[in-house]
Amino acid sequence: MNYQESLDFLFNALPMYQRVGSTAFKKDLSNTYKLCERLGHPQDKLKCIHIAGTNGKGSTAHALASILQKEGYKTGLYTSPHLKSFRERIKINGREIPEKDVTDFVNSHQSFLLALQPSFFEMTVALAFHYFEKEKVDFACIEVGMGGRFDSTNVIKPLLSVITNIGLDHVSFLGNTLEKIAFEKAGIIKPRTPVVISQSQPETISVFREKALQEGAPLHFADQEINVFYKGAIMEKGNLPKSKYELRFPNKAPVNIQLDLMGKYQEKNLPGIWKACEVLNQIGIPIKDKSILSGLETIISSTGLKGRWQTLRINPLTICDTGHNIDGFKFIIEQIKTIPYRKLSMVLGMVNDKDITSLLSLLPKNADYYFCQANLPRAMSAEQLKHDAEKFGLIGESIPDVNEALRKALGFSGKKDLIFVGGSTYVVAEIEGL
Repeated sequence: MNYQESLDFLFNALPMYQRVGSTAFKKDLSNTYKLCERLGHPQDKLKCIHIAGTNGKGSTAHALASILQKEGYKTGLYTSPHLKSFRERIKINGREIPEKDVTDFVNSHQSFLLALQPSFFEMTVALAFHYFEKEKVDFACIEVGMGGRFDSTNVIKPLLSVITNIGLDHVSFLGNTLEKIAFEKAGIIKPRTPVVISQSQPETISVFREKALQEGAPLHFADQEINVFYKGAIMEKGNLPKSKYELRFPNKAPVNIQLDLMGKYQEKNLPGIWKACEVLNQIGIPIKDKSILSGLETIISSTGLKGRWQTLRINPLTICDTGHNIDGFKFIIEQIKTIPYRKLSMVLGMVNDKDITSLLSLLPKNADYYFCQANLPRAMSAEQLKHDAEKFGLIGESIPDVNEALRKALGFSGKKDLIFVGGSTYVVAEIEGL
């Protein structure tokens, strides 16, 4: 098979959650273990940082990878889903896995894969471990796909586990309360392995304490030790914007940082990122403060991260974000409120297997809406989204094609207006030129 044929095998031969939803989700790690056994147990030869959570796990994984790179470590990064190219999921020092490695993997194991019938995600995770082990990375930052306990990535024995925010997302798979979802995320806590919790939440603290005690794992609630204060944005002509933060600690001087990830909501991720670096230092992995500062300032350029409060153009200011659940949209609405604008336009698309009523109730009524849909089976039709949104006073028009909807919004916007594009990772993925 050539590269495109290999991709077709991965995407089409077997179920994939981002396309078909629940039929691709399994509460069973046996296939992943069988794949890893076939590959010589590469996951056991890697030094990993494992990152789970509802919101913030992708930003945190990219930030830690950028920091480790700045310290001079050869760093693997596994994330999901991808936005433009499958190869975005698997990177070393910001470089995507070569097409040849994808093709070689499929060609070498095709018969085995056809017999085993693993999911798309199981195959992709195994490919990442195999590639990182082959390339002898110093460390690998591994982002959980969904949940934690039964996620395919949970066959690793990490040096450190990080759990970010817990929110109501994927409730049909993980449970309909924060406590139940936290229990699934806590599944990545391993025996005697330190765990950092980025955000203390009353509903979940006891869940993490109980699991950590059960596993004998040192537990750190990062935001109880590190206070983060958002200090606004830096807009320098000719440069991408940066956001400023101050970190305050109980026993040392404050630290000022700049982040090339925009979005005030990063203040929720920063305690966990900083504390993770402190813990890595404590267990014998040196990371200097200057590497942390430099890594945070260059996350996008170091890792190629896309879609996190990303500026698409300046006039009119056009921003996209992959936030797609209640907590994600609370942060997005809060961020929009910090931006001065004359008129707001929302280019919005969602998937059809979530309860969107709570999310729609959050959205501003004083905006022009352009309802669209991503090109995948799980996408809610633009017309259905328009119909549901009207019940909440959100008025606009149905334009199914994402880029056509964006062009329409741009055509009716002036230099002082603001356009937001999002509602689904897959809507952001279809933006031309991203």
